[in-house]
This record gives sequence, C-alpha cells and structure tokens, in this order.
Amino acid sequence: MRITVLMSSATILLMLSTACTSQQPQPAPQKETAAAAKVQGNLRQVMRGILYPASNVIFAAQDKNPAEVKPAADPTTATDPLASTYGGWVAVENSAMALAESANLLIIPGRKCENGWLVPVQNADWPTLVQGLRDAGMTAFKAAQSKNQDNILEAAGAVSTACDDCHQKYREKPGGEADRCM
Repeated sequence: MRITVLMSSATILLMLSTACTSQQPQPAPQKETAAAAKVQGNLRQVMRGILYPASNVIFAAQDKNPAEVKPAADPTTATDPLASTYGGWVAVENSAMALAESANLLIIPGRKCENGWLVPVQNADWPTLVQGLRDAGMTAFKAAQSKNQDNILEAAGAVSTACDDCHQKYREKPGGEADRCM
C-alpha cells in the first residue's frame, strides 16, 4: 500500500512539474482583419470630395421631394445622386451616413490641412465638433428613413449648424486660406 501511495504521489508530482516546465502551446498570431487607418487626402480634399457633396444632397431634399426625382437616362452613370441607381430617399440616407462616417476620417492622426498644418485633432474642442458632425449625420439619416421633408428641414439645420460650428473656428479666418485649420 505504501508503494502504491508513493507511486501515485510521484506520478502526480511528475505531472505537475511537467505541466509547469513545459511550454504551453501559443495561440497562432491573428491576422489583421483591417489595414491600419492611413491618411490619403488632406482635409480640404475630404471636405470637397465627401462632406460637401453629401451635405448638398441633404440640403436639396429640403426643396425637392427625393421620391419625385426622376431617374437619369442612365442612372448607373448619373452624377446627381438623387437621380442615380441609388437615388431618391436612398440617396439622402446614403449621404447622411457618409456625413456620419466621415467624422471618423476627421480624427485620424496625421491628416493635414490644405496649408500643410496638421488637422488639430489634439485640440480640446475638435472631438466635440467632430461628434457634432456625426450626430448631425445620424439625425439626417433618421430623417431620410422617415421619408418626410419636414424632418429633413430640421436635419438640414443640424447639418448646417455642425458645419458652421467647425468652420467658424477652423475655416473662416481673417488671413484667408493660409490661416485655415489654425
């Protein structure tokens, strides 16, 4: 019996020491699922290429019912989003979502203003201004989903305010273009 207990104890100790000293299998490294955010354009290019056209679709929906916009002769090549393949209220929804998602582009470190200065992502007010754009985009998105022009009027006001809040500090400067983005 004594030998059985000793053998059992020795076996347990051997198992414990092996478990403690042997290397545990390491999990395989995970592949990156998304490339790291990389800045391509300056702030002016992002504004003119994404935010300006997207906001114009929302502003156009104030006066023109998107449901009544006739598709272009070839909607697949239409330059007016309201008359394109994804036209009407869908174009307003897409434009509103573009505004909301573009807020993410405004906080990527390393983006420059058109004058070569870094976008002021480190300034205390920048995240608040960017969040204002994101919120305005989502307000416009919900208004577009309602397919109600009265809601679009209010949402367009929110978009206009969000743009103006930022422009007052970072765009409309007495020194003109050279002073934009502080």
